[in-house]
Amino acid sequence: MKKMIAAGGLVVLLGACSPEDNGGEQSGGDEPADGSNTMDDTPPPLSAETIASGLNVPWEVQMHQGSFYITERGGTIVHVNENGEKQRLELELNEPVAASGEGGLLGFQLAPDFAQSRKAWVYHTYEMDQSLSNRIVSVTLENGTWQEQNVLLDGIPGGSIHNGGRLKLGPDDMLYATAGDAGNENAAQNRESNAGSILRMTQDGDVPEDNPFEGSYIYSYGHRNPQGISWNENGDLYSSEHGSNARDEINRIEAGANYGWPEITGDESADDMRTPLFHSGSNTWAPSGTTFGSAGAFYVTGLRGTQLMRFDVDNESMEVVFSGEGRLRDVLHHDGSLYVITNNTDGRGSPDEQDDLLLKLDSSS
Repeated sequence: MKKMIAAGGLVVLLGACSPEDNGGEQSGGDEPADGSNTMDDTPPPLSAETIASGLNVPWEVQMHQGSFYITERGGTIVHVNENGEKQRLELELNEPVAASGEGGLLGFQLAPDFAQSRKAWVYHTYEMDQSLSNRIVSVTLENGTWQEQNVLLDGIPGGSIHNGGRLKLGPDDMLYATAGDAGNENAAQNRESNAGSILRMTQDGDVPEDNPFEGSYIYSYGHRNPQGISWNENGDLYSSEHGSNARDEINRIEAGANYGWPEITGDESADDMRTPLFHSGSNTWAPSGTTFGSAGAFYVTGLRGTQLMRFDVDNESMEVVFSGEGRLRDVLHHDGSLYVITNNTDGRGSPDEQDDLLLKLDSSS
């Protein structure tokens, strides 16, 4: 099924938003946008082809040899083959998935040798000592079922909001994970806690010797609820992050840097803290998954913003390139095309009978 979607659409939403729509996450505000952040909302239209429908609160999409693996927050992983046929695969874990609030089965990363090893890593919420936490474990696909193998890291602070959850392999072959502040703002400035941080570990879950803080998984800290991380062709790491009172962020991540939450937001500054590379001012994007596309373009999905945005790293400008399918959770780039998953069935959207969707986006020009 192929259809044309106008890319302009709704660019931003003003005012207060519901929980999660700035990350879970009270957001919004009436103050004017600070800084010079502007958005161009008139790019060429994209054609959207529906690859799969009927997904149930999807969170992360990975591609392998023309097929897709998509996590669903309730605890299943959907395989979509080259013909668009989907199979919902069970996930057997030693700690059951706790799909509470914004938590559940979140990040997912296939191993580089997946074709042979059938190995991947997942990030999920679980109950620990009568509260919510998050953990990262390795799993293997055996006879149509994903089975837990080893725990890389557990006890990552969790909650009904701000679980972070993205999981990606970097160009250095290290595994990176985003961890939100779990609703405890001050934890983001506490390097004894993994909350409010971007974490870095080996593929076996060890702390790399060249991490910025000895014996710590923390790669950067002072984050509120980062949900997207991607590297450009030069190996530079960029992230998307849910802000407070809007002020959603794009950051260039450097080892050991403090990104200021909750001490500074927007254009505020403080000694030894990083001001965002770009932020949404008084508008709300609720940014989630990210990817780098052709010509170094950084693509960011928006939940509250219900749009796919393209950030020009060199000019530090943002434009909307796709909208019209509701909340967007994740995006990946492959062979010149973009693939996005919608997130209208998460209780905050307005799903139709086909939701949620895996879409392929291509330029119509």
